[in-house]
Amino acid sequence: MGNQSLLIGPTPLSQRIVSLDVLRGFAVLGILIMNIQSYSMIEAAYINPAAYGDLTGGNKWVWIFSHIFADQKFMTLFSILFGAGIILLFERMDTSGRRSVPVFLRRIFWLFVIGMIHAYMLWSGDILVIYALCAIGAFGFRKKSPRFLLIFGLIVVSVASMIYLFSGASMPFIPPESKQGMLLAWKPVAESIQREIAALQGNWLAQMEHRIPSAIKFQTFLFLIFSSWRAGGLMLVGMALYKWGILSATRSRWFYTWLILGGLTFGLTMIVTGIVKNFEANWSLEYSMFLGSQFNYWGSLGIAAAYLGAIMLLCQTQWANSLLNPLAKVGRMALTNYLLQTIICTTIFYGHGFGLFGTVERMVQILIVFAIWAGQILFSVIWMTYFQMGPAEWLWRMLTYLKPPQLRASAPASAESLAPLS
Repeated sequence: MGNQSLLIGPTPLSQRIVSLDVLRGFAVLGILIMNIQSYSMIEAAYINPAAYGDLTGGNKWVWIFSHIFADQKFMTLFSILFGAGIILLFERMDTSGRRSVPVFLRRIFWLFVIGMIHAYMLWSGDILVIYALCAIGAFGFRKKSPRFLLIFGLIVVSVASMIYLFSGASMPFIPPESKQGMLLAWKPVAESIQREIAALQGNWLAQMEHRIPSAIKFQTFLFLIFSSWRAGGLMLVGMALYKWGILSATRSRWFYTWLILGGLTFGLTMIVTGIVKNFEANWSLEYSMFLGSQFNYWGSLGIAAAYLGAIMLLCQTQWANSLLNPLAKVGRMALTNYLLQTIICTTIFYGHGFGLFGTVERMVQILIVFAIWAGQILFSVIWMTYFQMGPAEWLWRMLTYLKPPQLRASAPASAESLAPLS
């Protein structure tokens, strides 16, 4: 019975792999850099910066910064962490002697439900449904060797790339009416733009006109051609990295240093080349949607690897503990913070709140991101002083184990009681 209670409750600090918490906190904050563009601007602007809004001066540099350092990088880290989390869950359940597969499936089912509510009630850009669906396929590979997981994971990731490249090569043969539909999605006309803005500046029910079809498209068409391959493949990569001890900050400092240098060299070279070529192509559908998108698709893996190496290196450094402990607290309640970002941003930009959708330029968006970061770090530090997990994590765990875990900490956490990061 003691083992079962330990499983239902939060992992004790002394048993946590704190580097994973730090990396998760870093990822959940970083992903807002891209998501705020989806919260505040028309859908097409997320993939085509020339589709809407000013793209000169400071706004252009904010976009370049977000494209180089955020676009697909934090989704990559989340997918890797999700894969590692699958292995961790099964290890913990095997130790407790509890049947692992039913608990895992129940956990994923409720993540799917939370994601569906999030997508259709609040924001169509939800990623939780994607992760839940991909996890069902990924967990069957959990016993494979790290080498197999890495190689097969990268092969899976490459499928989406091949789909885009083959689609781009077939553009000359696409019927004109089909090509026109793609062009309107890539760079909408003024009427479509105004309709989307009006829907999201409207009340909660009015927003459904845009949110429902957008969520369906994201969970079907885009899932089949893009997100399932990338997220699913990177989950397998995450399993491999966990098994090799890379995610637990146990490899040598030289290993992580070379991971940073190699990742930055490859990632920056690819992404900057892509930026130059896409601007030279004037962000045309025929080039930028297909071949032009592949520079960041692959370059983002390099930047994500550099982030991973830097976080692991800092976790081995004693002086960095005070810097990283707040990030670890953000990471321990990552689901809460992810959903909280949606609540805050939809309140700012959608019609049930301040209705600023379509009116805020990128330079102001990034300032809002910084303000939300400060608020979420402060909130997480205060909350985790008195509670053992975030409210969303508590609900998810209760639904998974069919028993409410203890929420309040037995005693307020102090700085001295925090688990070491090294």
